[in-house]
Amino acid sequence: MPDNALPGDPSAEAGAAAVPSDLEIARRAEMRPIEEIAATAGINADALEFYGRYKAKIDPAKLRAGDDRDAGDRRPAGKVVLVSAMSPTPAGEGKSTTTVGLADSLARAGHKVMIALREPSLGPVLGMKGGATGGGYSQVLPMDEINLHFTGDFHAITSANNALMALVDNHIFQGNELNIDPRRMTFKRVLDMNDRSLREVVIGLGGPAQGIPRQDGFDITVASEIMAVFCLATDLSDLRERLGRITFGYTYDRQPVTVADLGVQGALTMLLKDAIKPNLVQTIAGTPALVHGGPFANIAHGCNSLIATQTARSLADIVVTEAGFGADLGAEKFMDIKARMADVAPSAVVVVATIRALKMHGGVAQDQLKEPNVVALAAGVANLQRHVRNVEKFGITPVVAINQFATDSREELDWLLDWCATQGVQAAVADVWGRGGGGDGGDELAAKVAAAIEAPHNFRHLYPLEMSVEDKIRTIVQEVYGADGVDFSVPALKRLAEIEKNGWSGFPVCMAKTQYSFSDDASRLGAPKGFTVHVRDLIPKTGAGFIVALTGAVMTMPGLPKVPAAMRMDVDDQGNPVGLF
Repeated sequence: MPDNALPGDPSAEAGAAAVPSDLEIARRAEMRPIEEIAATAGINADALEFYGRYKAKIDPAKLRAGDDRDAGDRRPAGKVVLVSAMSPTPAGEGKSTTTVGLADSLARAGHKVMIALREPSLGPVLGMKGGATGGGYSQVLPMDEINLHFTGDFHAITSANNALMALVDNHIFQGNELNIDPRRMTFKRVLDMNDRSLREVVIGLGGPAQGIPRQDGFDITVASEIMAVFCLATDLSDLRERLGRITFGYTYDRQPVTVADLGVQGALTMLLKDAIKPNLVQTIAGTPALVHGGPFANIAHGCNSLIATQTARSLADIVVTEAGFGADLGAEKFMDIKARMADVAPSAVVVVATIRALKMHGGVAQDQLKEPNVVALAAGVANLQRHVRNVEKFGITPVVAINQFATDSREELDWLLDWCATQGVQAAVADVWGRGGGGDGGDELAAKVAAAIEAPHNFRHLYPLEMSVEDKIRTIVQEVYGADGVDFSVPALKRLAEIEKNGWSGFPVCMAKTQYSFSDDASRLGAPKGFTVHVRDLIPKTGAGFIVALTGAVMTMPGLPKVPAAMRMDVDDQGNPVGLF
């Protein structure tokens, strides 16, 4: 799922009623049967499990990688291109659109390419953020099915999460042999929907036959630790082991209790045995795409599944993937969590920027973004500069992709290109929404990214795992966010001591923070200085293998806006979706 606040396409500004919507463009596209897409990617037919004509799961255990390689030699694993962005705004940046368009353009240039993206969550689809399939003429298809129930992966993750909690509460009701303290549960039920009413609930009411009353709550499915485990597992066996390591609560004497203690990791694995297989789809231009897994980047680690990324690397020379929201969130987590757990360090990084988002960071109101304003652009470019410098701290100089919108003036585009040149950063204007990566809209960007892949770099993590959790958080807050320091609440300080006592201090940190600002205050745009980040709690995710630090007012169960996108949605008499972006 992309982390744009609104779909990042220029159609609303084009000023012409004839400009088609993303859904209309997708419907007009001619899709190829998925077995043809698989064949072009080198996927053998017996590794496919079909979900209709245009979707299939790939069973990695049956994948005969190497059938097209000379003399039986194994192809070197494909190079990873990570697409990130500046801090998002309600104006939309088009990160997923750029990801798809870039991959199509690289394929057009003759490279063997695959895309690895996250799956959409129904919460944002029906809420306000939009879908997860790109936009305009740079989309993955079938966009309506991907944005809705797709192949049922999120439903399987939701079921596994809630099965665990049903089994936990049943264990307590049936005598509580594990001595679980109902007051110290750290795992919640989940729902793939934005529903603020379920953030805090009380369960077990109605008398002794209805269970043990206790305070509980719901997170959105993409915030579930089972989602994180799902996306970081290397295979079915590793999935089972990680599920067993999940800590869901504590005993009365404050000892952690895990899924393995309850003995249900096998049942949870069974519920996920089909979902764990990556989903194969295609772009409008016919580029193969794996869409699998979907943790949010503001409350989780924001990357598609490791299995999908590695499967793509086994099949292609270049894998274009993305990490959610700005480089301060998804990209940092990709580098310090995902790339630390597996060999998927990027060979190139793209930072997506738009003229209108930069103007908004420079103080222009959203309804004034159509007007040319180089002064505001110059004021807002500090946000992009900080993201670029942050990526460089990982040993890679990024390429800036300027995602072009219809209202961008030539003066503004030239100013931003000149600014990037003064910063020593390669940049290109990409019109992949309007002209598509299959056309020539992303050719210049693709050429610069291809050159960046071959350029020398020295990838490194931001911090060593041996550093204390407190110092890891402080390093991220100061080095990436630009804060003066970090303030830990009393509960967070107690949790730090608990983490140390239980031997979890060697985990990396996953910051849960607003996506709109480097600070933990969504209203502070640009590149703020002179602020402190407030950590209100720490949640050990012992199955996923990281510590979540909750900052500011970030929620793990979002709410719907006053006018949800669902209000515009319907189906026609033939059952085709209407109003879906």
